[in-house]
Amino acid sequence: MPSNLARAREVRVLSPSAMHSSLEPIAKAHRQQTQVEVRLTFETAPRLAQRLAGGEAADVVVAPPGVMDELVRSGKVNAEGRFQLGRVGVGIAVRTGAPVPEVSSSEALKRTLLAADAVIYNRASSGLYVTRLLERLGVAGAIQEKSAVYDDAVASFTRLLSGQGREIGFGGLPEIKRWHDRGLRLVAPLPEDIQNYTAYVAALGQNPPNPHGARAFLRFLAGPVARAIFAANGVE
Repeated sequence: MPSNLARAREVRVLSPSAMHSSLEPIAKAHRQQTQVEVRLTFETAPRLAQRLAGGEAADVVVAPPGVMDELVRSGKVNAEGRFQLGRVGVGIAVRTGAPVPEVSSSEALKRTLLAADAVIYNRASSGLYVTRLLERLGVAGAIQEKSAVYDDAVASFTRLLSGQGREIGFGGLPEIKRWHDRGLRLVAPLPEDIQNYTAYVAALGQNPPNPHGARAFLRFLAGPVARAIFAANGVE
């Protein structure tokens, strides 16, 4: 078991993976200023809620507003002082070197989906929207057999990178950009008329193991250093 001193020197943060590319450098910047370690754990929003419901403790929680509202109602986070970090749009991705599909309009995207060898997305916030979008575009039934849905971005992007044909993937824009060095190419954000943004909110855990450190990190998240890092990583 960690000692009380060890707990005082770290802040535990539970967050959706869409915030990964921003929170890692933010945690590093916070550590450089305060010598306090920030331990980041990333999950999909549904799994995040399940972990907290199961009794896991966190100093700071990041989640979409709907999930955060439920966490407040269930007594897992503190409603006082919560604030929005920003919002994240959905992007379209292919392997680096693969043919770049035409996705400049909803009709072009529809044709691309029908012609693709596989359509790959996740069950996180961006993937839940993609499921509804495929229905809206009228292609869900036609592409059902070639759709591959995974629990999170890591699994879905790994599958996309293993393809050899005209696979197309979807994910949060910051997550796609984070995989650029691993062979993933951002084709474009979704066309504006069908784009969807997921907002992310930060709040204190209801009984944070490190209350002082948790409040300090929450203030840091609202400050200019963190804001600049969010903007640089595609969080509007």
